Amino acid sequence: MRTGIWLVGGRGSVAASTVAGAAAVRAGVLPPVGVVSELAAFRDLPLPSFDDLVFGGHDPATVGLAKRVERLAGDGVVPPDLPDLVRADLQAADAEIRPGLTDTGHPATTADEAIDALAADITDFRGRTGADSVVVVNVSSTEAPVTPHPAHASAELLTAALRRPEDADVLPVSSRYAVAALRAGCPFVDFTPSTGARLPALDQLFREHGLPYAGSDGKTGETLVKSVLAPMFARRALTVRSWSGTNLLGGGDGAALADPRRAAAKIRSKDRLLREQLGGPVQGGVHIHELPDLGEWKTAWDHITFEGFLGARMTLQFTWQGCDSALAAPLVLDLARFMALAHRAGVSGPVRELGFYFKDPVDGDEHALDRQFDELVAWSHGLPRAPR
Repeated sequence: MRTGIWLVGGRGSVAASTVAGAAAVRAGVLPPVGVVSELAAFRDLPLPSFDDLVFGGHDPATVGLAKRVERLAGDGVVPPDLPDLVRADLQAADAEIRPGLTDTGHPATTADEAIDALAADITDFRGRTGADSVVVVNVSSTEAPVTPHPAHASAELLTAALRRPEDADVLPVSSRYAVAALRAGCPFVDFTPSTGARLPALDQLFREHGLPYAGSDGKTGETLVKSVLAPMFARRALTVRSWSGTNLLGGGDGAALADPRRAAAKIRSKDRLLREQLGGPVQGGVHIHELPDLGEWKTAWDHITFEGFLGARMTLQFTWQGCDSALAAPLVLDLARFMALAHRAGVSGPVRELGFYFKDPVDGDEHALDRQFDELVAWSHGLPRAPR
């Protein structure tokens, strides 16, 4: 079955790495390193094949995917010959990217009209490509936390507010894309810590329309390590006294998170794991700094103090250096494949079993990576195999 992946932020580094990576795997140029859905545990599932994936998206940026991948090659993220090897795939995906929410792209007097225009883009893409289903994945820049509004409380109140010109900003951008996915009949994944579908009104709408959604904030680096180390301390009855993480970011992420309001959303997402795994807050916290010289790369340094038997004070430190787009892209492919499977099986509402992929899993409180993986395996194999 042909499956569409509609990327909000479709010309960013994560999207470019996702499209280039899928094309490279499909052509046999590179192995699917980091693609969890290709592990033996999932091999007998009827997941969409790489041959059946087609890409489109929303993004007002004018730098095309081919140029973006050339820049990634220049930064040492992808092999230098990859842009030429997958250029046709990049150009095909680029032709399916629409501007999205811009003053010139979708002029509208109400949020309802703007959302309808976004949904029409997705529906048209599905028709042009012959996709049986389309999964919408938000890989755009992190938003500031949402401003509360009474209309967020229920589908009825939100539906009315979306039609009022004076409530044009009732939803943040990520949530407008979530509603557009819903109106186009598509599952929605938020790979960012933005609000997305995580409002009571949107949760109600996704359940009522029989559509699944998942999120939030892809677990790619420092928090991935935390999801292994924090349970270790808890299960060995060792008292963590402090855990301080310093994150240095370049590229688009670094620029976006230089805004303190956006950084606050990211920090809140990253802090959740330790609080829930260790039974409460610990001293230290997460600190994010933009360092443009790093480009597409990021560095996280964590300093942990803990107490053992007889009050012995000890320390653990680790440094994580990686490229966020290369870490995120295989997870985007995983999530799209699993969500397409869930959609065909008739799953609706939040998919907590995909928490394996997120710092701040929707509707879930398990953060230990091994247990999350077991939940993912059990859930995916328990889905009905009959098509929708």
